[in-house]
Amino acid sequence: MKSHSESYAAAGVDITAGYRAVELMKQHIARTVIPGVLGGIGGFGGLFELDVTGIKRPVLVSGTDGVGTKLKIAHIMDKHDTIGIDCVAMCVNDIIACGAKPLFFLDYIACGKNVPERIASIVSGVAEGCVQSGAALIGGETAEMPGFYAPDEYDIAGFAVGIVDKEKILDKENVRSGDAVIALPSSGVHSNGFSLVRKVFDPDRAGYGTPCAELGGASIGETLLTPTKIYVRPVLKVLERVCVKSVSHITGGGFYENIPRSLPEGLSAKIEKKAIASPRIFDLIAKTGNISERDMFNTFNMGVGMTLVVDAAQADSALGILRSAGEEAYILGEVVESDQGVILC
Repeated sequence: MKSHSESYAAAGVDITAGYRAVELMKQHIARTVIPGVLGGIGGFGGLFELDVTGIKRPVLVSGTDGVGTKLKIAHIMDKHDTIGIDCVAMCVNDIIACGAKPLFFLDYIACGKNVPERIASIVSGVAEGCVQSGAALIGGETAEMPGFYAPDEYDIAGFAVGIVDKEKILDKENVRSGDAVIALPSSGVHSNGFSLVRKVFDPDRAGYGTPCAELGGASIGETLLTPTKIYVRPVLKVLERVCVKSVSHITGGGFYENIPRSLPEGLSAKIEKKAIASPRIFDLIAKTGNISERDMFNTFNMGVGMTLVVDAAQADSALGILRSAGEEAYILGEVVESDQGVILC
C-alpha cells in the first residue's frame, strides 16, 4: 500500500501525485531500455552493467547540464514535451565532443506543484532525447518544493555517462594548420542565450503564439522551443571511419568561446561568414534587439550546433558520412596559425 501523509499534503507536498507521475512515466522510460540496463525504476540507484568488449582501456565520460531560461518559453507556450530533449542534448552533445558514446542518463525535476501529467510530458521529452542518442534513462528524481518554486514553475537538470577507449579520446593537440572545420547545422537557438532572447522578445508584448511572417508563418514561441539537435549518432558514424581531431559543441558563448576550446594554442579557426547556414530566427533576434554581429556570434550558435576538425584530405569523406547519416554538413572554414581563436571573414 502506498504511503500518504495528510500533514505533508497540507504543507503542499502530495506524495500520491508523485506515485501517479511515476506510473505515467513508465511507458516513456521503457522506450529507452538498451542492453546493460538492470532492473527498473523505483530503486535507490540506477543500475547499468558495463560491457567493455573490444575496449582496451575504458574511460567513463560524464556530463551534466540543464536547459536554463528556455524553460520560461515552455511556460509561456504551455508546452512541456520537448524541453526534456534539450536537457538530454546539452549533456550527450558534450560527451560526444570527447569521442565517447553515451550509455545512460538521469534527470532531476524540481517543481512547485507536482502535476503528474505535466511531469510525464517532460519525461516523455527526456525519453525521446535518450532514444535519439542511444542512451538509457535509468533513473531520476522529482522534487516537489512548494514555497521555493511557484505552483506552475519547474526546473530540470540532467546527468549522462558515456564510454570511450582511452586511445580514442579526442585530443585537440593533434590539430594542425590547414585542417578543415566542418559545420553541423543547428535546429535553431538550441538552449543557450535565452536571457537575451527574452529581453529582445518581451514576454508581455511579444505575442509568442502569433504567426510571424519573418519566420515563415511559425510563431516566435514555437520556433524558440525547437529542440536542441542531438549529434550523437552521426558523429559516432564519422568517428568510426575518419580521424576526427577535435569536436566543439557550440553552446553559451557562441563561436568565440567554444570553437577555441577545440584548438591548441597558436591556432585559430578562419570562418567564412557566407558559408554559414543561419536560421531566420537569428536575423530576427539581431534586428529586433539591435544586437551587434560580434555579440550575436558571442552568444548564440548562429546555425552551427557542432564543429568537427579533420585533416583537409579527409574532409570529403567525413562530409559524405555525415550527409548519409542525415546531417547537412558543410565546410565552415579552416585552421590557421593565429592566436585570435576565431576569425570571421
